Amino acid sequence: MSVADAAGRDDAGTTWLFDLGNSRLKSARVQAGVEGGIGETDAVAHDGHAFAPGWESHLPARCDAAWIASVVAPGLRDALAAALAARGARVQLARTQAAFAGLRIAYADPARLGIDRFLALLAAHARDPGAAWLVVGVGTALTIDLLDAGAHAGGRIAPSPALMRAALHARVPALPATGGTYAAFAADTDDALASGCEGAALGLIAQSLDVATARAGRVPALLLHGGGADALLPHLPGAMHAPALVLEGLAHYARATA
Repeated sequence: MSVADAAGRDDAGTTWLFDLGNSRLKSARVQAGVEGGIGETDAVAHDGHAFAPGWESHLPARCDAAWIASVVAPGLRDALAAALAARGARVQLARTQAAFAGLRIAYADPARLGIDRFLALLAAHARDPGAAWLVVGVGTALTIDLLDAGAHAGGRIAPSPALMRAALHARVPALPATGGTYAAFAADTDDALASGCEGAALGLIAQSLDVATARAGRVPALLLHGGGADALLPHLPGAMHAPALVLEGLAHYARATA
């Protein structure tokens, strides 16, 4: 059942999670006994200034507690918090911590590490605390972070394939912002655009994996999340797909903070 389907139910006594990213609000209910600790997820779009029409129908009718992880300007975050408070929720904001539940962040100033990256790392660590992970987020930006037995070794940020396409289209409108199929050497402009932009992301991931392997002394497990991950997964054998990784991390954060 999606969040929208649950809107008419009495959800008092429950905890809901909200991942407010650069283009979508994703949500799920904390649910014990489920892999990742969350129920089914739902999403609604926003443009950075306002949510899509009908967005409040995606919220639970009532809830006891709500956790928000936000990377957007305060206006949207505050609108979400107010709507949840009106439904009876005690609203709390997740914040990046230098050390949390066995995870240690590399940044000298933890506040400069985006909460989405922090929670994705927290979720990876919870899956296997002793493992080495290369955590890749493919959203508006492409983020790559190395985690080795709970120690964050730092990361990289680059434009995602979608943002590369949008930037090219903005500068050269004749180049379409979407479309095309990946090929090693494309024989069509649309395919060449898809191949170049997705290939750039794949190249950065491959190079990062090589460096991470040398640094960790073992091959890290590759864990992808974000709306653009689907296009890259066929070209990354062995990679794991975790579409709700940030929400998983937020569930662990909420439990450990309670």
